[in-house]
Amino acid sequence: MYKDTNRRSVVKGLSWRVVATTTTTAIVYVFFDRLDLAIAAGMIETVLKVGLYWGHERIWHKIRWGREQIEPFNLWFTGLPLSGKTTIADLVYEKLRSLQVPIERIDSSDVRKLIPDIGYTREDRNRHMKRIGYLIQRLQNNSVSTVASFVSPYRESRKAIRQMVKNNIVVYVKADLETCKKRDYKGVYEKAERGELKNFTGISDVYEEPQHADIVIDTGKLSPEEAADIIVHYVRRHYVK
Repeated sequence: MYKDTNRRSVVKGLSWRVVATTTTTAIVYVFFDRLDLAIAAGMIETVLKVGLYWGHERIWHKIRWGREQIEPFNLWFTGLPLSGKTTIADLVYEKLRSLQVPIERIDSSDVRKLIPDIGYTREDRNRHMKRIGYLIQRLQNNSVSTVASFVSPYRESRKAIRQMVKNNIVVYVKADLETCKKRDYKGVYEKAERGELKNFTGISDVYEEPQHADIVIDTGKLSPEEAADIIVHYVRRHYVK
């Protein structure tokens, strides 16, 4: 959340007074045809009303009436490796930040760098999802929304996330296996096919498609920018008025 500092309120008051005082001076001069009187009126008005404006702003800052808090939400991006989750999620995050939504970005690769020994078995992944769910809970308790991108191949782990966090929005980034292989700039699919990577989703492990995704993004038909716009529009319609 953001709040105006005293300095910001003063600067806002000064900028507004430049406009208002110029208008007042011009009006006095037009009616009385006296420049000295017009300037004097403008100066007196400026000093008085800057102080009044500052006090008015600080009083209203403390009044909660008429304010609506943004209900924290979680955008959960799921899909095959290299389906486009991270690219689209990054764009969505930046667009929501520009709307001044209190939000944090959580990506699987970043978390695994911090905890490299998580593991990739079904049990390891499901346990890991509960850790992420707990992290999102803590952020939501402080009115912070999240954009999270994880392969999360199993329905039970996605169900656990939905049960743990508020306003969970599942975004299924859909791309067929061959398309993902073509995007494989890391060479991970080739390594998985050679048996060098165990429990690799789509090759040596299953990906269970979401049955009730809130948003389905077909990356074969939509550009990342188009996909991001669709998701942001959904969030604005339901959570950010």
